[in-house]
Amino acid sequence: MAWTPLESNPEVMNKFLSRLGVPEKWQIVDVLSLDQDMLGLIPRPTLALILLFPSSEKYGKLKEQQEAKILEKGQNVSTNVYYLKQKVSNSCGSVALIHSVANNQDEIQLGDGFLKQFLEDTKSMDPDERGAAFENNSSFAVAHQDLAVERQTEVPSDDNPPIHHFVAFIHKDGDLYELDGRKAFPINHGPTTSETFVADAGKVMMEIMKNDPDNIAFTVCALAAKTD
Repeated sequence: MAWTPLESNPEVMNKFLSRLGVPEKWQIVDVLSLDQDMLGLIPRPTLALILLFPSSEKYGKLKEQQEAKILEKGQNVSTNVYYLKQKVSNSCGSVALIHSVANNQDEIQLGDGFLKQFLEDTKSMDPDERGAAFENNSSFAVAHQDLAVERQTEVPSDDNPPIHHFVAFIHKDGDLYELDGRKAFPINHGPTTSETFVADAGKVMMEIMKNDPDNIAFTVCALAAKTD
């Protein structure tokens, strides 16, 4: 099964959030630069950052190396981190937005709807079970497809696969987490606070970009408080 990729476009992503029951006081905004001064311009509070990056062979190798190192050394992951495995091709945009919202329910008062129900139903599931539940939930598929095809009509084929991938960064229980539905588990990038989260996540994203210096097709957006 393959979906049409979601575009990294705040207008499209905000429509998707609205369908999920996220109040209008929270919005997706573009992050124009990871320069520390520019990061200071993002509206606060900022609940999550989302990185859209080229999915390359290099990414695949680095992913394997990172997972092997963590399996060897171990890491602490808070039981309060909500994480699901991506099982549907091209659903990474929706998965990143769900990770961003699900891990900030102390701030986001979700309206009644299919996301609120899904999070309740999958609360005690493991990441694989959540991924399967997401795959089989037609409400997500319909919402994703409706908004994805607003901007583009071509579903990537096996011969022409999508080359970009969405990953969410969140702050939970004093640590910075990278939530990538295609990785084996959440990645704990170390201590952070609500005050330093944006700067700390920016540094991690800069490191990810340095790993693929030949590619400039990186995009960052934030889930933040709406400004008047």
